Amino acid sequence: MSTGAVTLVAALLFAVGLAGVLVRRNPLVMFMAAEMMWNAAALVLVAASRHWGREGGQAAAFLVIAAAAAEVGIGLALIVATYQHRHRLDADVLKRLRG
Repeated sequence: MSTGAVTLVAALLFAVGLAGVLVRRNPLVMFMAAEMMWNAAALVLVAASRHWGREGGQAAAFLVIAAAAAEVGIGLALIVATYQHRHRLDADVLKRLRG
């Protein structure tokens, strides 16, 4: 598959993730959409790495995936704690946590 095609797929994946973050109000769906955006960024890094024949992009993609996994772990813990405390999942509930 060519680099342009992979970049196009990554752009579509990022657009779907961005739409999910902007449109949906459920924090769990918002985190899944953000994960799609992280994966799109990792896909672009791997495609660029393959295009230029360097391994640095693949290492950076690995770091992006690790950061996304940490984000999901912390985010899911916050969502579960908020649900146990408020008994509902809504982004408006999370806005009230600012203080």
